[in-house]
Order: sequence, then C-alpha cells, then structure tokens
Amino acid sequence: MTDDESRELAWETLDGHVAYACPGFDVRHEEVRLPDGTETDFDYLSEPEAVVVLPFTRAGDVVVIDEWRQAVKRVNRGLPVGTVEPGDGDLAAAARRELREETGYEAERVAPLVTVEPANGVADSVHNYFVARGCEPAAGQDLDFDESIRPTTVAYGALREAVRDGDVRDGRAVLAVLYYELFGAEE
Repeated sequence: MTDDESRELAWETLDGHVAYACPGFDVRHEEVRLPDGTETDFDYLSEPEAVVVLPFTRAGDVVVIDEWRQAVKRVNRGLPVGTVEPGDGDLAAAARRELREETGYEAERVAPLVTVEPANGVADSVHNYFVARGCEPAAGQDLDFDESIRPTTVAYGALREAVRDGDVRDGRAVLAVLYYELFGAEE
C-alpha cells in the first residue's frame, strides 16, 4: 500500500486521554475524525510492547508454563511472556529476562520468530516472538507479585498436538507454535 493510499484511510486524532489506568494497561479514549469528515470517539486498550518466548531445551523439549488466568478462571498452559522494560537494551534481552524470571531457565541463544499486532482493532499491543535454544535451569523463578506460574517441560510434538486439539488455548502460545511449524525461526 502506498503512502497516499494509507492517507486516504487514516483517521485524525483530535483529542485523547487515559480513561482508565491500572497495572499492566490503560484504556484510552480518543476523539477522532474519519476520512469522510465524521467526528466520533474511539476507545482502545493500550499496553507496553511485549515478548513471547518459545523455549527449547537441549533435548528438544519445550519449557511451558501453567498459569492461573483470572479472566477465564482457570489454569492455562502457555509460554513465557512479558513486557519490554527500559533496561532490557533490546528485544532479545527482554526475551531472555522473561524466560529466566518466569521459568528459571536460561537460553544459550535466542532468535526472532515474528512480530504481530494481535488485536489491532481494539488494542495497540505489539508482541515480539522469539525462539530460545539450549535452555537449561539456572535459577529459581523471579515472579511478579500477581503471577501464579508453574514451569514444566513437554515434548514439542505433544505441545503441537495440544495446540491442534484445542487443549492449549492461550493465543500467544498457539501463534508461536503455528508460526514455528509454518516458517521455522532465524538461526
């Protein structure tokens, strides 16, 4: 799409503010002008950029996490995920930090997989996916006060089957496995 084609569809933000703030995200309210001149409002979830890690042990198993998810009221199997913090230096450093904090594992190497906007109709979220290789336990977990996480390892084939069968419902974990299956990772 050309810049001119993008400009034809662009909304103009007239005003905006945080309507609701809490730890982890804000809800923004904006007054906008649509391409046809109509003025209206738009609300969306705003959250910091995040990393998602698909971590493989030296034996080829995947380090997964079982975590309580209050919004759906159950334990969910997923992957290490976390916010990019100012001291991370780069996205790969953030991926390494989140892997270590949530699982206690450290990676020998980390490679980018894909970057997506998972819900850009209702949120400004950006998720940067990484594949970590050579992961080994190195320390205890360093969880945030509101995280209830149990790390474990599973065979990659079993994780892939759980995604296929709908047993893994965390969208970030599902996308990581599907993308990895289709395209692999930079090494």
